Amino acid sequence: MVTSAFIIGLVGSFHCLGMCGPIALALPLRGTRTLPVWLGRLSYNTGRITTYALLGGTFGLMGQGLALAGWQQSLSVALGVLILLSVGLPATFAHRLNPNHVIARFIGQVKTRMHRLFSQRTYSAQFGIGMLNGLLPCGLVYIGLAGAMASGHFLQGAEWMIAFGAGTLPMMLGVSLLGQWVSVPIRNRIRKSIPVLVGAMGVLFILRGLALDIPYVSPVLAGDMTVAEAITICR
Repeated sequence: MVTSAFIIGLVGSFHCLGMCGPIALALPLRGTRTLPVWLGRLSYNTGRITTYALLGGTFGLMGQGLALAGWQQSLSVALGVLILLSVGLPATFAHRLNPNHVIARFIGQVKTRMHRLFSQRTYSAQFGIGMLNGLLPCGLVYIGLAGAMASGHFLQGAEWMIAFGAGTLPMMLGVSLLGQWVSVPIRNRIRKSIPVLVGAMGVLFILRGLALDIPYVSPVLAGDMTVAEAITICR
């Protein structure tokens, strides 16, 4: 599952290029030498991934509570269905479901603090910008957090989001150092593949929740019974 998180982050980073690329390109420089520039960009991306890890651990802990209540399989199926809906819903209808207006004040505070940090040419400021960047609304991050929640464990949730963040690292580090070096047509083609990948992840969550006794894909969790066993009991 962690490998899936890395792949989603890697392919989805072309989405990040459009959303967070301007922030990465505008990061304050600490001198013009190669090493300080690299360290600054690494500080920014480390901050992003740190926030992802903290969020992943939090959502994994929430999933752990549901798992202890015996709802882990139902949670996995529900998250899979929601992920598929997020891919299939028309954009206009999905926009109406966007909860950003509820947390607009919080997002405004995050942007204000980011703006203040942009005036500071320090590694800690770039780390802080990265951490705050990780709090900005992003549909791809929401998908990642769904996976962290489905993991049903604090540490596994954190590991999931670290792997997700690591997948976005090559693109985000590259764009901050080299500019938008990937042509628009290539970005568009890869961006079109993101819904397919996200949909496959939704199907995987549903299969995992059904516990079909398929190794690695739909394993039977401790204390769970397979769908076949449940049908046998019903008979």
